[in-house]
Amino acid sequence: MAQTLATPGVYIDEKSSFPNSTASIPTAVPAFIGYTERTVRDGQSLINKPVRISSLAEFHNIFGGGFQAPFTIQAASGEEADFEVEGKGYQVVPENNSRFIFYDSIRLFFANGGSTCYIISVGSYYSSVAGAPSSAPSAADKNKKGDATPATPAKAAERKVNAITKKALQGGMDALISQEEPTILVIPEAVMLEEADCYGLQQQMLMHCGLKIKNRFAVIDVYNGFQSRTYDKNDVVTRFREGVGSNFLAYGAAYYPYVYTSIVQNDELSFRNISNLDVLEDVLSKEADSGDRKKAEELKAEIKRLSQSGVDAESLNQTLSAISPAYKKIMQKVKRILNILPPSAGMAGLYSAVDATRGVWKAPANVSYGSAISPAVNLTHDDQEDLNVTPSGKSVNAIRSFIGEGTLVWGARTLDGNSGDWKFINVRRTVSFIEQSIKYAAKPYVYESNSANTWILIRSMINSFLNNLWKQGGLVGTTPDAAYEVQIGLGTTMTPADILDGIMRITVKVAVSRPAEFIVITFEQKMQDA
Repeated sequence: MAQTLATPGVYIDEKSSFPNSTASIPTAVPAFIGYTERTVRDGQSLINKPVRISSLAEFHNIFGGGFQAPFTIQAASGEEADFEVEGKGYQVVPENNSRFIFYDSIRLFFANGGSTCYIISVGSYYSSVAGAPSSAPSAADKNKKGDATPATPAKAAERKVNAITKKALQGGMDALISQEEPTILVIPEAVMLEEADCYGLQQQMLMHCGLKIKNRFAVIDVYNGFQSRTYDKNDVVTRFREGVGSNFLAYGAAYYPYVYTSIVQNDELSFRNISNLDVLEDVLSKEADSGDRKKAEELKAEIKRLSQSGVDAESLNQTLSAISPAYKKIMQKVKRILNILPPSAGMAGLYSAVDATRGVWKAPANVSYGSAISPAVNLTHDDQEDLNVTPSGKSVNAIRSFIGEGTLVWGARTLDGNSGDWKFINVRRTVSFIEQSIKYAAKPYVYESNSANTWILIRSMINSFLNNLWKQGGLVGTTPDAAYEVQIGLGTTMTPADILDGIMRITVKVAVSRPAEFIVITFEQKMQDA
């Protein structure tokens, strides 16, 4: 501002010596959409309201715990039987129409290095029933270290399990449009829908990231990814490629197979997970009659407690597991089924961990998958060949088990696997990171003079940001000139007509670091020199 010098004296005029700096935006802030135990906080609804959290304890305090998945015991024969009592086979079958996996997926996210994320609840596990208690006991309620307040158990007849719907999950995605911070989109319960609805929702996820927002990345699961490949018309990967569509593939990545985890622990399970307790009592009674008479009396005394109200579930569960081999096998089967989870939430945690330790330019691959015992399907080198490189270009990243190394993520491609520009996950996410960082840095110059002085300031600001990125290893090149280039100015990026129209055009070229996906080592014999 010009000063009017009329009175004799000493005047101070401060001038800015340095341009604005470009701050790096967060690169791995996932947004999770799904069903939660609690949907109200302080009298206000949480449905379709993005909530920022940074720990599992915060999730417990706000959204509660997990869903008590019901199972039934059915008669079976041959290989289908999970256990036998008096020569008769039985199997433990989940009631898939009421399986909520959101809470366990969030635990998998934090187990793999996740930190800050957004939670969008689209509904609760149970419908509200007048006069009925709020919910059944959750995993967090039974977790001794959890922060959640124990809920009052509700009778089965007083509560109705909600259905997972595409409409509700889509509504959570729409609520996320107004949020600027999230950079990753994950909907673990998409695979719990009908197959057609799952593919439709996944197409919407890609459209949300690539068309509406343009700076987010979708992490997607293969429907029925716990099944082995059959390489026919019913092959799970083939059906996924057909169902996911062909639009905005560069803004998403898929992973196969599901992962057998250690998220659900023994102390979270009990006889309350069995919906037909009468069959459980009958099976355990037959087991008692076929064994030692002294043990039979002890077992039958405990069996009578199954139908009693107010029984200590944890104590009874421990006792039955110790004295009844059949009951122990039932709980082991329940635990195994609940621990098979789609990998998307854990991958979001790995994205966060890799970004924090190495940078967004490091491919999130060749890293251990945390809390994983093994992949649900063991893949070989030949199995992965069709996943990684395919004529359709829809690459699916493998999760594989290696002897002595454990379970590793063994793929780093987007769904647009044949694209020269957007083949790799880290390239797509790095460019989005650069775009958004420069976008926010350039915002203060809106309405500034479109002249050489402003151009110099902007060029200097962007050059400084890209130079720091190059030094960290995000850009490749032996010199800064080889790694990036910033162009701005009349006759370079703008015409006189652009300036008259108030348009300032900036061109940024970057050489992004790409992963060494295929390492070829050539060996050749050499003649003896001496």
